[in-house]
Amino acid sequence: MSILSKTSKTRKFLSRNGHPGRWMIAGLCGVLFSLILSIGLGAVWIPPSVILDSLISFTPDLIEHQLIHEVRIPRALTAALVGAALAVAGTLMQGLTRNPLADPSIIGITQGSALFIAIALAFFTNLSYWLLLGWSFMGAALGAILVLLFSVVSKEQLSPVTLTLAGAALSMLFSSLSTGIALYYQVSQDLSFWFAGGLSGAKWIHVYILLPTVVAGLVIAFLMSRSLTTLTMGDDIATGLGHSLHLVRWLSLAAVVLLSGAAVSIAGAIGFIGLVVPHIVRSLVGVDYRYILPLSAILGSFLLVVADIGARMINPPFETPVGAITALIGVPFFLYLARVKGRSM
Repeated sequence: MSILSKTSKTRKFLSRNGHPGRWMIAGLCGVLFSLILSIGLGAVWIPPSVILDSLISFTPDLIEHQLIHEVRIPRALTAALVGAALAVAGTLMQGLTRNPLADPSIIGITQGSALFIAIALAFFTNLSYWLLLGWSFMGAALGAILVLLFSVVSKEQLSPVTLTLAGAALSMLFSSLSTGIALYYQVSQDLSFWFAGGLSGAKWIHVYILLPTVVAGLVIAFLMSRSLTTLTMGDDIATGLGHSLHLVRWLSLAAVVLLSGAAVSIAGAIGFIGLVVPHIVRSLVGVDYRYILPLSAILGSFLLVVADIGARMINPPFETPVGAITALIGVPFFLYLARVKGRSM
């Protein structure tokens, strides 16, 4: 295939997109509305006027203002950052492996983070949030590298279901090791938070940790967006258009590790955000990752903030693990994709 025909095919491939600008504006408005709703809803309802007043003129003596600044705002921002991180990590994994069923929580990346957190809790005491983040990064890197190597090194073309089953087996191995370590070293109660997934303990320190890490991961992902779009068309076309396959894969993998590792270290094993969001986004804007990645970040933020609101409102004043809420959405979606995509690819 000549370079001219490859370029023509690429342009035709990229032309199939919707109206990304319109969807991004709508998504940002949805995220803003969900953040306001998240700050207002809870055991105590806080009207928008009080929220606005606390932002303009904070009064420490008012309990509502303290509640907004110390609890509600950091929790809402944490949910938005974690949602964006998980959605973009899932989008990258689907693009890298060309597997529509790929998601950090399904193919072993999330469980790898949980395993290394279990190791850290078992062998070290008084770990800071930053050290815990580092352990989570190492676990995410282990899971991501194993899955990517299994996808790339295999001599035959793997079906999405086959690759997903391999990732599921890896997830079960990591989960079993985590459980064994937690039971033997008596850290089951500490580790249960990461297995359930939740945002109830979100603080400003979590926002400070997530913000630079997630931004760094998003920047790397956005820089790789054009190359990732070409990569989904096939290795030969990507190479013919001058893209370095190894550079694209390893930089994208670094972004996945940053995003998923940060999300798991703060919020635990929240699944299926990275599975559901990319498919919704592709149905809206097409196949160009220059639009898919930023819109995935926006929609992921919106979805997790809304899920966190639901976790608080289902059985007040008790909280339902937000991981259970996302699973209610993601499991049927996964089964549908496994049936439809597994037959067609």
